[in-house]
Amino acid sequence: MDNPRMRNFATGFLVAFIPIFVAIDAVGMVAIFIGLGANVDAKRRQQEALLGIVTALAISVGFMFLGKLVFQALGITVADFQVAGGLILLAFAVRDLLEVGGEKRVTTEDFGIVPLGMPLIAGPALLTALLVLIDRVGAGFTIFSLLVNLLIVAVVFRYADLLTKWMGKQGINGISKLVSLLLAAIAVSLIRRGWLGR
Repeated sequence: MDNPRMRNFATGFLVAFIPIFVAIDAVGMVAIFIGLGANVDAKRRQQEALLGIVTALAISVGFMFLGKLVFQALGITVADFQVAGGLILLAFAVRDLLEVGGEKRVTTEDFGIVPLGMPLIAGPALLTALLVLIDRVGAGFTIFSLLVNLLIVAVVFRYADLLTKWMGKQGINGISKLVSLLLAAIAVSLIRRGWLGR
């Protein structure tokens, strides 16, 4: 007897869930997560994963309710935000590719807040999608869909260590370099889309 209500709930959830799922790309995040934590032990990597997810949640929820006000107050646009996020990501990618900082860079263990939480999980694509979805389906569906997607990210990160054990240290180091190159490409894409206003 609750069929219409269930149907409306399912429709609203899917309308919000799918864009957020695509924006976060939890499955594609596995290689990036492993690459970022290549020189960190498994326990610390999971701590940084949790920190990244909590950071992404806090930034996303805050941005949902304050994003438009902040943009208006600062006189910036979503395109400006994409360019800024892309530049931050590009800086991290170039640092890893060129190994700027020598031995000091290798011992870096803090990647949970930046770049994992922001701008990788809670990047310009996700934050822009959240702003659009709040107007389209409301805050309830948007927040619920965000929580479900972040839960998926948590599960994916939790079992990423199985892949780490299978590939070994050298394999992970190889992926780390490949991921840095992919991060650079993602960063350039964000800058380009922001520059063109897309």
